[in-house]
Amino acid sequence: MTLPQALAFLIIGGMVAAFVWGRWRYDVVAVGALLIAMAFGVVSPAAAFSGFSDDIVIIVGSALVVSAAVSRSGIMEIAVRRFAPNISTPRAQLVLLVLIVTVLSAFIKNIGALAIMMPIAFQMARRSGVSPSMFLMPMSFGALLGGLMTQIGTSPNIIVSRVRMDMTGQAFGMFDYTPVGLALAVAGVIYLAFCYRLLPERQRERGGLDSAIDIKNYTTEARVTDESTAIGLTVSELQALGDRRAMVTRIVGANGHPRTPLPDAKLRAGDILLVSGEPVALDQMVSQAGLVFSERRGPATRDAADFGIIEAVIGETSGLIGATAQELTLFDRTGLNLLAVSRRDQRFTERLGQIRFQNGDVILLQGHIQRLPELLREWDCLPLVERGLRLGSVRNSILPLVILLIAMAATAIGLVPVAPAFFAAAVAMVVSRSVPIREVYGHLDAPILVMLACLIPVSDSLRTTGGTDLIAGFLSMTAATLPGWGALALIMVVAMAVTPFLNNAATVLVMAPIAATFATELGYAPEAFLLAVAIGAGCDFLTPIGHQCNTLVMGPGGYKFGDYWRLGAPLSILVVLVAVPMLMLVWPF
Repeated sequence: MTLPQALAFLIIGGMVAAFVWGRWRYDVVAVGALLIAMAFGVVSPAAAFSGFSDDIVIIVGSALVVSAAVSRSGIMEIAVRRFAPNISTPRAQLVLLVLIVTVLSAFIKNIGALAIMMPIAFQMARRSGVSPSMFLMPMSFGALLGGLMTQIGTSPNIIVSRVRMDMTGQAFGMFDYTPVGLALAVAGVIYLAFCYRLLPERQRERGGLDSAIDIKNYTTEARVTDESTAIGLTVSELQALGDRRAMVTRIVGANGHPRTPLPDAKLRAGDILLVSGEPVALDQMVSQAGLVFSERRGPATRDAADFGIIEAVIGETSGLIGATAQELTLFDRTGLNLLAVSRRDQRFTERLGQIRFQNGDVILLQGHIQRLPELLREWDCLPLVERGLRLGSVRNSILPLVILLIAMAATAIGLVPVAPAFFAAAVAMVVSRSVPIREVYGHLDAPILVMLACLIPVSDSLRTTGGTDLIAGFLSMTAATLPGWGALALIMVVAMAVTPFLNNAATVLVMAPIAATFATELGYAPEAFLLAVAIGAGCDFLTPIGHQCNTLVMGPGGYKFGDYWRLGAPLSILVVLVAVPMLMLVWPF
């Protein structure tokens, strides 16, 4: 072993130990590892920042924006309510989510399947009152397992098909992977359904001010229009759209006469509804029922780049105190729309425009972003930290999903690679205003992207220093002393272990020729050994860095590096125990 090789192994080993220890944040550890690798000459200065342009970073960053746009559209909330209205227990929700992601990943790129389903996971987590971390990592593992079932499910399957073509003149077919992949998927889903409790409950890290703000009793006013889907619904059915975390406190008919908001009272066109509850629940109720805010005037399709929503607290010397929005002619004078009001320990019964403001009231305003700060200073109102509320925002319901499906179809038929397809999808989301341009960089999880960009050149040092040749030599020497099933298991385990530091495609490129040559020298058919490499490279359940799916859920799930071992180590063992006999049965050698 040469000195550069030893240094590469030591730096990567120390980096993994620091990740597991958790004393420093993962992006800080990755940056430190890159600097140390540069200082010792393991990574050249020319290659040090190559990771920032790597496809993996582009794919993860683009997928975060795409998933945010799909979530913002609300289409997934409608899908959940229509197709799974009675699935309310967390375990049943988890099984449903993992099953759907697993099946989708067999036919479309697994990171695309995960991006589609992540918004549903957040919606179900809110409905059940659990952390999204309970769902996201199992869904990521399900996406990896689903990708094993077909040739197009994951990159390693495509690469080993090409290697077999070069060796035997015959590539693997689309469904040659299915018998073994299906067995692994079934075993994995069963494991995740019962062993998800190995995963600790995590919350996504947020800033102190953001986490301190917990305003749940906003009151808003919405109108049932002739186009509203709420017509004919009962009050109880409308409240169900907000997961019963918002309630109708008053109904004013089109004729101006109030009606008691009994649970079985039916809604009619022209009704004015006074609704109180959490901002997310209010947004769900208004958007899914096709209601409009009765106090909002002006065109509803204003430029999303110029108009936004802000929360503010009315100060003790504010000129708003004692007045109502109607008396102030708020919109006519300022162009601002009053969307909601919150007052501590009080539920309003008067209409929104007739509420008299008091010191300490929290108001939700919509208007031109450039004018809002000036008006708030003039009124002595203190703006609160931005929480990304979507109440009152204009959204394209179906367009984000259409864009994502087009991108995934383009990759499935080989028209464009995954990175350009997802990058184009993210740009299309912004251009179509499916996600406001001012929010785009907030959805890019910078610590995750920096970690990936720094890890790529550090991990590649195994290849550039010849460390992978050492691994290959060890593999060939050890496997030669083992029976066929033992050699098969060893190749799979080594592929699993190497994947986090080479990425799955690079692992297959390095190990597939070694495995095939080794099998041929011992007189074995190469198919089972090639598939063992593909399965091992496609099943990184131990780290967040071996596959984009694991990386994608790390930030939203609030996971730590060591969390992946808790749930992933038993699953990795299960994969080996199921895959080896299945490979020997389906591909005898």
